[in-house]
Formats: sequence, structure tokens, C-alpha cells
Amino acid sequence: MQQPILIVGGGMVGLSLALMLARQGIAIRLLEAVKYPETTATEPTTYHSSFDARNTALSRRTVQIFSELGLWEKLSQHATPILQVNISEQGGFGKARLQAHEEKVESFGQVIENAWLGRVLLSEVRANVNIELVDGIQVTSLQQDADKVWVSAQRGSDQQGSEQLEFQSNLLIAADGRDSFCRKALGIGVDEHDYQQVAIVTTVQTSKPHGQVAFERFSKNGPLALLPLPAITGQQDSYRRSVVWTVEKGTEAQWLGESNDQPFLQALQHTYGNRAGEFTKTGKRFAYPLSQVLAHSQVSGRVVLMGNAAHTLHPVAGQGFNLCMRDAHVLTRYLAEQYQAGQDMGDNARLKQYEQARLSDQKRVIRFCDSVVRGFSNQNPLLKLARNTGLMAFEVIPGAKQLVATYAMGLKV
Repeated sequence: MQQPILIVGGGMVGLSLALMLARQGIAIRLLEAVKYPETTATEPTTYHSSFDARNTALSRRTVQIFSELGLWEKLSQHATPILQVNISEQGGFGKARLQAHEEKVESFGQVIENAWLGRVLLSEVRANVNIELVDGIQVTSLQQDADKVWVSAQRGSDQQGSEQLEFQSNLLIAADGRDSFCRKALGIGVDEHDYQQVAIVTTVQTSKPHGQVAFERFSKNGPLALLPLPAITGQQDSYRRSVVWTVEKGTEAQWLGESNDQPFLQALQHTYGNRAGEFTKTGKRFAYPLSQVLAHSQVSGRVVLMGNAAHTLHPVAGQGFNLCMRDAHVLTRYLAEQYQAGQDMGDNARLKQYEQARLSDQKRVIRFCDSVVRGFSNQNPLLKLARNTGLMAFEVIPGAKQLVATYAMGLKV
């Protein structure tokens, strides 16, 4: 009998992967450092490290994956479709627009609050008989040999009386985030670039409806993304939008705290203009430092790196989670084939085949996200002219929109 696969890290990627594998009949033991909050049928999970204040733009391919898992009916109740994407630069003449009906799709993707996505995923994991959920434990060591992987973990603190736990498996999947303990324990190095930027994340209300339109506006402060969100139940005139504003590191304090609500709204209004009408209300702002972290290898022996442990990207194009979901989907296919044939799911040669299969898509997305950040962060007048000329050309070059839309939807992998 196959031992349960160990997944270390129960954020959105870890939970999603556990459900994908469990659907194939594979037994999973999921280890998470944070104690999960209780969930209800009517409220999102409270914010914590796995389900934070951010919102996620799910690509069309990610929506398909959740549909295959039978989750989209539940998720769609808290999601808003993106029917149009507008791209512009503050003070520039270039503009680009993608419309779903022109690409003959019902939407480019869906926007959902992480807290709601987390609630649905966590509820499904808790109800799945193929998944053993062990939360509130901290992995303290990882070792492996040719046949097994061993993990030691601790529950509780030394002061309060801790409990030591031991686990073993033929395969371990490390989805324990940007600063992955497992990656460090394996001695896998990273290439890291600090963008010297911070993402200010919140939700705002506007006087005009969003019309299912997503905006990406490049400003002197940094890229500003406005994404459509569902109205508050019982308040049909509550036009809500997700804000992700990338600002220079060290300047974020002026946007945080209740005393800065009005200055923040005024800065949004100045940067964005009147397309959304008046910015009338802002929620609490959260700040997240931004960097790119790329693992030198995603497979080591019987261990696979997944999610931000493998590649952490800048959020400018909303591609990070969607790329991870495609990784998870392909890995599931490889492991399901091994499982159904009664073969070793931790076979290194097979895991290396998975790694190679994913490199092309990963490199393309990583290069795209990084080039957008670097290209639009430079305020050189000649580069600004070139950017705006490029945005104008995007509107008229045959096939350009279709190509970008296909990549953005995650359909060309």
C-alpha cells in the first residue's frame, strides 16, 4: 500500500494540490504551520498567513481546473468575471484594451477574495477522506535517502510544552512559501531580486459600477491594478474594487492606517482619474514587500518544490498563483500515472521529467512579469515614449491581442 504523500504548506496552492491528488484516489497528509481558523457556510475565513487580505485574479485555465475539481459552483458565488482589460500609463497617450467578446470567450478570468477562496478550499480538504490535515505544527527537520523522506515537526512552544511528531513518505511536496524551510533544508539555492517595491493592498468602493472591467495603470508611484469585486450582499449599489498599488519601498507608511484613508483615496483619484467615478471608501490597507525568488532546482531526490517555494513572482500581471496551479495540475497528472501503474511516485527520474515539462511555461511567465516591472518602472522620457507607442501599436497589430489574451488566460502552456 502506498504511503500518503506529504505536502508541507497549506496555503492556497497546497490545499488545491491536495484536492487534485485526492481526486485521483491518492492519500495525502497535509502539514501546515498555522492553526487554521474555523470556517462557516456564510462567512469567509479570518485573515491569516494563508488566506490574507489580498484578492486573486484566477485565469481562465485556473477556473477550468477548479471546475474539474467540482469547486467552481461554490467559488463562483464569490467571484466576479473580467470581461475587459484596460492598460494605460498616467500622463501617457498610449492605451490598450482587451475585450472578452472579441476573443470569443465569456471572460478572461475571475476575481475572488483570498479569504473566500481559502474558506472553500479548506472546507473541501476537511471533508475529503483521502486527506489527513495536520495543522498548527512547525516542520523542524527534513531528511531523505534513496527510498524515503523523513520529516520532524513540533506542535506548541517549549514554554507551553511542545509535542514532537515524525512523518515519513515516498514523496514530499514542499509548498511552504517564499522562505521555504524545506528548500533551505535541502540546500537548494535561489536567485533573488528585490524590486525595492511594496504592494499596498485593499478594497475600495466607487460611485460608478465597475462593469466587470479590470484596469492596469502605470503611474510614477508604480503599477496600479483595479479589479472588479462582487457587491456586498444586500447592498447592490456597493461598487467594490480590489486595489493593488505597487509603491517604492520606504514610502508605504503614508498610505497605511485609518488616519491616511483620505490621502490614500485622493492619491487614487489623482492617479486613476474619474473612470470609476469618485473613490468613496477604502478598507484597511496591507503592505507586502515585493521580490522575485527563483529556486535553482524544483526537484531534489524525492522532494518537489511547489508554489512560491519554487518561484515567487511580482504581482504586476497577476500570474503567480495561476502559474502555480498549472504546475500543480501537471504534477498531478504525472503522479496519477505512477499511482495507477503501482509505481513509485517519488521516483526521481519521473519527477525530473515533470520539472522539465514545466520549464517552458515558467520561463515565459517569469520573463514577462519581470520585463513589465522593469520596463514600466523606468521614467526615462524616451522609454516612456516607446512604451506608449507600443501600447498604441498593440491596438492595430494583427494577432497581438489574441496572443496576449491567450497567455493571460493561461491557455497556452
